[in-house]
Amino acid sequence: MYTPAPRDPKQPPVRINLLSDTQTRPTAGMREAMARAEVGDEQIGDDPSVNLLCERVAGLLGKQAAVFMPSGTMCNVTATLVHCRPGDEILAHGSAHIIAREGGAHAALGGFQITALPGDDGKFTPGTFRSALHPRTRYQPPQTVVSVEQTANIGGGTIWNKTDLDEIVQIARSNGLATHMDGARLLNACVATGIGASDMTMGWDSAWIDFSKGLGAPIGAVIAGSRDFIDEVWRWKQRLGGSMRQAGICAAACTYALDHHVDRLAEDHSNARALARGLAQIAGVDVQQPETNLVFFKPDGAGISGNDMVARLRQHGVLLAMMDGRIRACTHLDVSADMIEETVGLVRDIARGA
Repeated sequence: MYTPAPRDPKQPPVRINLLSDTQTRPTAGMREAMARAEVGDEQIGDDPSVNLLCERVAGLLGKQAAVFMPSGTMCNVTATLVHCRPGDEILAHGSAHIIAREGGAHAALGGFQITALPGDDGKFTPGTFRSALHPRTRYQPPQTVVSVEQTANIGGGTIWNKTDLDEIVQIARSNGLATHMDGARLLNACVATGIGASDMTMGWDSAWIDFSKGLGAPIGAVIAGSRDFIDEVWRWKQRLGGSMRQAGICAAACTYALDHHVDRLAEDHSNARALARGLAQIAGVDVQQPETNLVFFKPDGAGISGNDMVARLRQHGVLLAMMDGRIRACTHLDVSADMIEETVGLVRDIARGA
């Protein structure tokens, strides 16, 4: 369960925010781009800034078309509503957002069941996927979609191997399943591996990227796919109240992020590695080595629980959270190398005094 530290007004202000990359604030350049944005009525396709962003993302992901969404959750929900019919089965890792972090939306709105596949670090293998497939009979739900999360959040910000992604696509196609990629931190994976976004999503029927995480925009995500798929996504966007008016103000922030905040994700990864190295040198602290910008660790071996460590750090103005029994620290554009060094020092001091 995701349990952020309580926001007690008696506590000192947050100086180092490692809670999530959703905590970023728009930079001065991004705010200026938002202020200068050309706008129109997004709902009728008349907002030039939204249209530009969608064209950029469709090209980036190698798809025919794209649509701007208020959130990544709406990307996932509308995708399954298009791909599936009530009673259909979706296959995904057990820790995936569509199972654990979206309020049961896929069952509530679509009547779908999601089968949780096992696997280490938030990923299942192609073999596990193949083994989960069953014959198409009237006794079992139609298996319609396989979904992956790039990167795997609860897995530790881990990256799906491109070879495995390609094999999963091949298995899905040969068995009549659609493929969906939750790409909330897709560009983190691309920067870390050097694999282009269009190559990473090649063969996937739908994929999206989130702009309100590592890319630093205040709102928005864009989902891409075939023109026919996006037409149906638009229908569900309208039904769910996701259509907007002068959304170009938000879209301009996302376009700015594509121009200025992608390559710098490497800095977040470097800071995450530095944090992991420092924590690993503290006796009794168990650290999962990061692949991108997420660092999961447990201080129990040092004689202090994760909850107590989070609370003690909050007293020093450092904000983190417990996630599924571990502390999660997330680096982003508002976290500097000096902040990482200070955080390590605070954890060391607290552990010594435990």
